[in-house]
Amino acid sequence: EALNHAGQEGRDLIVVLNDNEMSISKNVGAMSVYLNRLRTDPSYSRTKEEIETVLHKIPVIGPGIARAALRFKDMLKFMMVPGKIFEELGFTYIGPVNGHDLSELNKVLGNARRMKGPVFIHAITQKGQGYEPAFKNPRIFHGIGPFDIETGNPFKNAIKTYTEVFGDFMLKQASKDQRLVAITAAMSDGTGLARFARQYPERFFDVGICEQHAVTMAAGMARAGLRPVVAIYSTFLQRSYDQLIQDIALQSLPVLLAVDRAGIVGEDGPTHHGVFDMSFIRNIPNFTLMAPANENELFNMLHTACQLEGPVAIRYPRGVGDGVPVDQEPAALPVGRGEIITVGDDLTIIAIGRGVSLGKEIQKTLHEQGINCCLINARFIKPLDKELIIKASLHTTRLVTIEDGCLAGGFGSAVVEILTDENISADILRCGLPDEFVEHGKIELLLDFLNMDASSIAEKIVLRWPFLLKQRKVVGLYKSGEN
Repeated sequence: EALNHAGQEGRDLIVVLNDNEMSISKNVGAMSVYLNRLRTDPSYSRTKEEIETVLHKIPVIGPGIARAALRFKDMLKFMMVPGKIFEELGFTYIGPVNGHDLSELNKVLGNARRMKGPVFIHAITQKGQGYEPAFKNPRIFHGIGPFDIETGNPFKNAIKTYTEVFGDFMLKQASKDQRLVAITAAMSDGTGLARFARQYPERFFDVGICEQHAVTMAAGMARAGLRPVVAIYSTFLQRSYDQLIQDIALQSLPVLLAVDRAGIVGEDGPTHHGVFDMSFIRNIPNFTLMAPANENELFNMLHTACQLEGPVAIRYPRGVGDGVPVDQEPAALPVGRGEIITVGDDLTIIAIGRGVSLGKEIQKTLHEQGINCCLINARFIKPLDKELIIKASLHTTRLVTIEDGCLAGGFGSAVVEILTDENISADILRCGLPDEFVEHGKIELLLDFLNMDASSIAEKIVLRWPFLLKQRKVVGLYKSGEN
């Protein structure tokens, strides 16, 4: 769209394409095929330069002939270049050039600055250049955790990640249901679908970095009787919001969204935190929205989603789970029903997703101080377990909601809406992410900085309801240096 607009405007503009044949996974699609042809057939640029050089060397009449030859540029282009797409869009195409040769690149950029109108520079690079392990395995090194710098091998964790559990389920389910297909937007490794792609290549679709197309394609597949699963990062799902509404939800199609990297993701920074999905999915009609407390619950939620006939989104975090063993065979969960983990009379903690683990730490800390908490794993953001929430609020009258997403329009807001609609008065403390963009950093440090770690939330609870303390001296509740 931008190239089309820029070519029409005809203004001085330089566009540099860093062409390393990769998006995150290997490039796909017709444009990729076209660029690969240009990479291997630079004859147009080379021939054009050679002809212009020869003409300029002809005494007296040479420059005039060279100027006249510009009028034949299109003829030369049609003869020498397959496709001509950038020139047809109104750009002067320069390339391919060696993107690792800084001297050549500087020369090309200088020439481009002196040209009138939009210029397109096609620079060829190799992903991972300069570090052999990254060069050999660019997909893994696009976004890698701690690794051995000598070998390039990532450090392994004995506990499975949520992404790996999703990948395991997809293989198991594909062997049972021939309708199951998997779609990803250039993230086969990151979303755990690489094994699925190898084992079921005819049922795996990588659409490139085209989230809108991925969602609409899934809608079409579901309409044709397939059971598509779209594996996508939370932060990238928001690009396809219109398609979620118009193409999937409006027709209530059985599309499963596996929303990876939900919540705080760490070092990738403010563009990659998955903090908005609960807010923007829960207000779409026909959607079911879940979040597992651990890896086994994810396994069962995926199975549950495959039994439903409408759109489902399951959000789960980056990294390892709690180390909970995963069942050999999944079990369906009752839709819209939460789980009581502990009972207590002083207050109720209602948590979702990764917030359940936080809730367990908080419950333990407060119990040591004489405060007895009822802890609920909500499981579903939509539909919420209305009956359980009302019962808990009437019993303790004090509620704490915990979520790993933005507070505005999120899980806690949904709980407040239920109680308001039922005219139930309860004292509610919502714990989640503030109305601001979260910086990059280790997950634990960010949670501490945002006062979303267990000790900070426990402190908020005590400050909100100090009369619940059964003893005056609170040991180990406040952070170092506070009293």
